[in-house]
Amino acid sequence: MTDTNDAPTDPDQVRKRTPGGGVKPGAHPIEPGAPPEFGLTQAWWGDGKGKTTAAMGMGFRAAGHGYRVHMLQFMKGGADSVEAVRGEYNAIEAMPGFSYENLGHYGWHGMRDGSEEDSHRTEARAGYERARELLRAAGDADLTEPLPPDGEPEAGVHLLVLDEILYAADHGLVDEAEVVTLVEEKPDHLELVMTGSHNRPEYLLDHADLVTNVRKEKHPIDAGQRARKGTEF
Repeated sequence: MTDTNDAPTDPDQVRKRTPGGGVKPGAHPIEPGAPPEFGLTQAWWGDGKGKTTAAMGMGFRAAGHGYRVHMLQFMKGGADSVEAVRGEYNAIEAMPGFSYENLGHYGWHGMRDGSEEDSHRTEARAGYERARELLRAAGDADLTEPLPPDGEPEAGVHLLVLDEILYAADHGLVDEAEVVTLVEEKPDHLELVMTGSHNRPEYLLDHADLVTNVRKEKHPIDAGQRARKGTEF
């Protein structure tokens, strides 16, 4: 425990030890910027709700600093209680510097939901190839400089979210080794975020810099609650 008698009393020193330097945070106009410390690989897995939500939250935070963000979704479906209009897509459309695309299948592989299993595999393969294309594009861009917020992701992004790719690997729609290849091909200054899977991604533990287990303590779905507009979609 720190001895309070050793705490600084000089106002300038007190501010330096205070989160945010003692300055109250607030909103400012968004200007194109470049992240000074991006370049890590993150993996978010677990049986709890919130993996995609956390990734999108980081995306909005990065875009709020003027960084270029793109989210590529794999096998993102849902039950018949989920409407076609998604709140997150509307929010992303309204956010400068944040874009998305969905190359998943609206349904879940292996869930007997009426969707075609071959279509799942075909679309997952297309998603994987698209991910490699985006990585190559980021490698060709100067990620140490600002990127146009309205630019196409093919011109480079600072943060790339591969949503549900870990589920795709669980279902054998992409190989685990291929997911590792994406990490190995990631350019130095790109922040790569991968989500999905209830299973611990052992194959990524030696490759990812941040691995987070989102654990379920209690979920209303277990009591029969369907997906709710504004929280799940």
